[in-house]
Amino acid sequence: MPPLLALPFPAIDPILIEFGPFAIRWYALAYITGLLFGWWYLRRLVETDRLWAGLPRPTALDIDDLLVWITLGIVLGGRVGYVLFYNFDSYADDPLSILKVWQGGMAFHGGLAGAAVAMALFARRRGLRIRTLFDLAAAAVPLGLGLGRVANFINGELFGRPSDVPWAVMFPAGDFIPRHPSQLYEAALEGVLLLAVLSVVVWRHRGLARPGLVTGLFGIGYGLSRIVVEFFRMPDPQLGYLAGGFVTMGMVLSLPLVIAGIAFVLAAPPRPPAITAGTDPRTAP
Repeated sequence: MPPLLALPFPAIDPILIEFGPFAIRWYALAYITGLLFGWWYLRRLVETDRLWAGLPRPTALDIDDLLVWITLGIVLGGRVGYVLFYNFDSYADDPLSILKVWQGGMAFHGGLAGAAVAMALFARRRGLRIRTLFDLAAAAVPLGLGLGRVANFINGELFGRPSDVPWAVMFPAGDFIPRHPSQLYEAALEGVLLLAVLSVVVWRHRGLARPGLVTGLFGIGYGLSRIVVEFFRMPDPQLGYLAGGFVTMGMVLSLPLVIAGIAFVLAAPPRPPAITAGTDPRTAP
């Protein structure tokens, strides 16, 4: 397709606000907004009695403390995941550069693992159900994912493969070749669509009253969305394709999420368990 028929990349400064040596980037804003929305949304969920059918749940104060744990898990896990899965050789040559998080380099799968570990530790410390915390987080994560992918688009990074579709975009870092705006595909699938599906499950079908169900649906939805978009997205340059000229690291890391998601859905109870009189609603099995 002739480049003149492709969409020019919008001239959006990746730095939103700058104060001397300090700068707030769109990507950082996406993280902050996602975390704040998650905090607000989780508080609303735990305070809505009809969603739980008498099942145990955290308190609003638990959610306040949980936000700190999840934030640390996401940042540490996301950075470690990127180092291990996407750029190990580079960081092995310069280990101190691992600490330079402001230079970029975060992996969703690592952040997810870090957040899961943080929630498991928090649940054990507070005597809460692990699956309930997972479900709550899973219900809110898609908005943060969608915002993060929009920020990727603004940064002109993680773009797609060359394409002749009418909506192809010429990214400066992509040699101004018309390419799939794969960041927006991900924002639509794992952000907007997944958030809509999980919202229906939570609010209309009381999915939180079936521990593990929302977590499982998130794993399936995100994993399949990521695998599909990987067919349109350029592989990481330092890794390339892992096999067959199309298998990417994103696909390899997403497949276990789909499998785990199916297991969570199958293990979720078909109906809320009965809560006997006198049982502490926070710690009932």
